Amino acid sequence: MKCPGQDTQYWNPDAIFETKCPECGHPMEFFKDDATRRCGNCKKKIVNPKMDFGCASYCKFAEQCVGTLPEEFIKENMDLLKDRVAVEMKRYFVSDFKRIGHAIRVAGYADKIGKSEKANIAVVLCTAYLHDIGIKNAEEKYNSNAPKYQEIEGPPVAKEILEKLGANEEIVEEVCDIIGHHHHPGPDESLNFKVLYDADMLTNMYECEAGKSLEDDAFEAKIDRIYLTDSGKKLAKDVLMQNRK
Repeated sequence: MKCPGQDTQYWNPDAIFETKCPECGHPMEFFKDDATRRCGNCKKKIVNPKMDFGCASYCKFAEQCVGTLPEEFIKENMDLLKDRVAVEMKRYFVSDFKRIGHAIRVAGYADKIGKSEKANIAVVLCTAYLHDIGIKNAEEKYNSNAPKYQEIEGPPVAKEILEKLGANEEIVEEVCDIIGHHHHPGPDESLNFKVLYDADMLTNMYECEAGKSLEDDAFEAKIDRIYLTDSGKKLAKDVLMQNRK
């Protein structure tokens, strides 16, 4: 079935419009489903100024629908996916504000660490919002929120949420893989895993005020030992050392 937004039988007279090339001012004609067109005068590829790329940036059918999207729109609208994941996480936990707050704090730290480390922020933040999503089922099935049960129950729930939002298969697979062992790093983890691990570790240590019994030098050495990224270590020292005062 063709998407109604791209089916010409549903179009109105505004579906074909004229505009001016932002580079040279030459008149251009766009169809509403054109992602880009080349200016007939300066030959520059121009992005359709009226096109909404929202769902296309993460939909698994995006390539068939609108072709190759401009990189700047991909980056901008991947943010939309992570924002929708955050909303679904809140809906899932309903009034469990402790776990909602924990996920939001992990996402905040993951954003800072991920940007510094140049990780894939969309994957990192989707994972951050969903990393503990299995905890509710773990408590219901096993009467325990132990990490091993969270890691069993988390990926199926995360997959259901991501697929409902139309996330592509690559994102779904990576997010679920990280969630499935996010408490247990292996020797060859991806950068995205390391960023999530450090953000979660930092949040847990902050929430339980870990390390207050240690001298500063010993506490900093512990951070250097257990965190996986340089940016994670730096942020942990900044946040946790301040929290010790």
